Amino acid sequence: MSEKKKLSIEWLSGCSGCEVGLVDLHEKLLNVLDEVDLVRIPILMDIKGYPKADVGMITGSIRTEHDLNSARKMREACDVIIAFGTCPVYGGPHSGGYADTPQELLDVAFCSNPSTVTTDIPDQTPKLLDQTLPIDAEIEVDLYMPGCPPHPGHIFDGLMSLLRGQAPKIPRYTVCYNCDRKMKKSDVTTLRRTYEGPFDPDICFLTQGCLCFGSASLDRCMAPCPKSGVPCFSCGGPSEPIILEPPKDVRTRIAHQMSHLTKIPHDTIVAEIESQAKTHYAYAMASPVFRQKPTFLFKKWTQKSEEA
Repeated sequence: MSEKKKLSIEWLSGCSGCEVGLVDLHEKLLNVLDEVDLVRIPILMDIKGYPKADVGMITGSIRTEHDLNSARKMREACDVIIAFGTCPVYGGPHSGGYADTPQELLDVAFCSNPSTVTTDIPDQTPKLLDQTLPIDAEIEVDLYMPGCPPHPGHIFDGLMSLLRGQAPKIPRYTVCYNCDRKMKKSDVTTLRRTYEGPFDPDICFLTQGCLCFGSASLDRCMAPCPKSGVPCFSCGGPSEPIILEPPKDVRTRIAHQMSHLTKIPHDTIVAEIESQAKTHYAYAMASPVFRQKPTFLFKKWTQKSEEA
């Protein structure tokens, strides 16, 4: 039997959901452990250093100076780095802090809220950076595996492919590919939010006047939300055309599709998405995929929403 590969896992600013995604491999996790020695995983092992490893998986994004140092040390110690989950690939939901300064975030967390009485912000250990960063803003990444968390099937295929020196078979289609709902034209004239149901379980949410971002999102989940009656909120990040083409954006893609399926005006749909930009762009707004687009006017949208 060939020598086992060494696998190292680091957890930056994140929720540990991707580590749970590993456990969701169930019995296939035993197949992985047959081929690796797990040399580092903070959620299970009390280890402070960064041992040499063949493959390194990083979860969470770079939000603090500690994250920054940890990412750099993982790059030095590992032959291959996997950005594992939406946070290291795009920045993740906490990149919503882009709308505020670190001082404003700390003030709300420790002072200006109903559950605290202090006026003092404790010394930060570690210190917040000015903004959330995907890990490739600071280190080289060999494989991107977005998802919140990625589907166990994608995790297994990606990890085992790297361990065996093979090219991973990662599909490039959107969430709609695995959704069972049918698109069809309707006479719907008004938008409805998720809580304003009920919605027909067999018909596309867009057809029913409810925003769903499956057609603009990369499928790393196999569509569990729309199958369970919940519209897609793009936790896996944007689809490939939106990533690769600067003029394309989520709001115009969805508005174009929804306005053709219903009688809701295109501009009405765009305005609704912009008014909830903190939600609809939350998972990837830290990434240059959005920040560098000429169409991404996030601060203008949020200011307009707050004034309304």
